[in-house]
Amino acid sequence: MKQNIASLSGGNQQKVILARWLDSNAKIFIFDEPTRGIDIAAKAQIHQLMRQLIEQGASIIMISSELPEILEMSDRILVMHEGKITGELNRAEATEEKIISLATQ
Repeated sequence: MKQNIASLSGGNQQKVILARWLDSNAKIFIFDEPTRGIDIAAKAQIHQLMRQLIEQGASIIMISSELPEILEMSDRILVMHEGKITGELNRAEATEEKIISLATQ
């Protein structure tokens, strides 16, 4: 409890911050690169926590440059290029190829 967050590993830092958010009872969460730079086990835990938030009725806006993460975690994907939305895909139609195509228009 008294340990400085900066002295924790990247994955544990993100878990502590996520725990603080969960305590706020917020209904909308913005995750910007939620799993960048953390190990596979920590990534799986954060994804599970995100799923739990959804099950509890929260909404999540996730910003990620990792295509597999986007495809695994998203119901709806908005693709941007140079600050403009270039396309919208739902889970069923989204593929890495379509996302890359929209991101490079």
